[in-house]
Amino acid sequence: MTTYAVLSEGLRKRFGDVRALDGFDLAVPEGTVCGLLGPNGAGKTTAVRLLTTLVTPDAGTARVAGHDVVREAAAVRRAIGVTGQATAVDMDLSGRENLRLFGRLRRLPPAAARERAEALLERFDLTGAADRSARAYSGGMRRRLDLAASMLTRPPVLFLDEPTTGLDPASREEIWRAVRELADAGTTVLLTTQYLEEADRLADDIVLVDRGRATVRGTPAELKARIGAHAEVVVADDGALPGAAVVLHALTGARPALDPVRRVVGAAVTDPALTLPYLVRELDAAGVPVVDAALRQPTLDEVFLRLTAPTPADTGAEEART
Repeated sequence: MTTYAVLSEGLRKRFGDVRALDGFDLAVPEGTVCGLLGPNGAGKTTAVRLLTTLVTPDAGTARVAGHDVVREAAAVRRAIGVTGQATAVDMDLSGRENLRLFGRLRRLPPAAARERAEALLERFDLTGAADRSARAYSGGMRRRLDLAASMLTRPPVLFLDEPTTGLDPASREEIWRAVRELADAGTTVLLTTQYLEEADRLADDIVLVDRGRATVRGTPAELKARIGAHAEVVVADDGALPGAAVVLHALTGARPALDPVRRVVGAAVTDPALTLPYLVRELDAAGVPVVDAALRQPTLDEVFLRLTAPTPADTGAEEART
């Protein structure tokens, strides 16, 4: 039987006239990384605030590490670590002083706080900068210090709310490596992010959040399979574009997209039986001069855009409200 580190049912939360959560359901098995994705205002941060006891729900229930977030809020707080969007470190203190301070705030005995601080400084490659002011740290170093602070009491559940926002690619890679190591060691991680590559790299499961609800769930591979592969053909001259479009439409049933500047014709592929050799043979049989052809898996960005795109009914409802 699956044991869930995070489990919520029917969570609702309003702020004035805004329905931030509207029946939010979530189930995160122990020892996994779950990525929450969604457009701005979808409800991701509100969900994290509810699950970390920063706000209380208007309706619904949630349990984190086996504790009810309303009735057992103190127990939930003892069981979790949180790294928010903004850094929580004191810029005037050194890295070592910050970790010892957080340890004391978490009621660790002084000796235990010192021991954990040293272990985490080494774990997050901050030992060489341990006595420097956090103000002198790079953005990536501060985020690693944030992560270290959230792990002082070895929490079984870690919440990361957009942990790499604003970081350069090298710093982002450092954070990703640290998070993956934590997850491999058994920590359950709930990650909200705007970076689709981040979710693709880290998450065991991804939940798409839209309009305050968890709308779609699956592994990155499962979500990509939902919209199928993508066929792209580069033709030798502009005059071959229509012919390539006809072939792609016949093979895929999808309406091809043409890029005359790059001489590319593309279409979504839903038939898993379509192979690249067959595509090339059909183009050749139709007399279409081809420079290149490819069948590729969709990116998570394409999945996100396709699965969160408003439907005509959604658009009509929104126009009616305005």
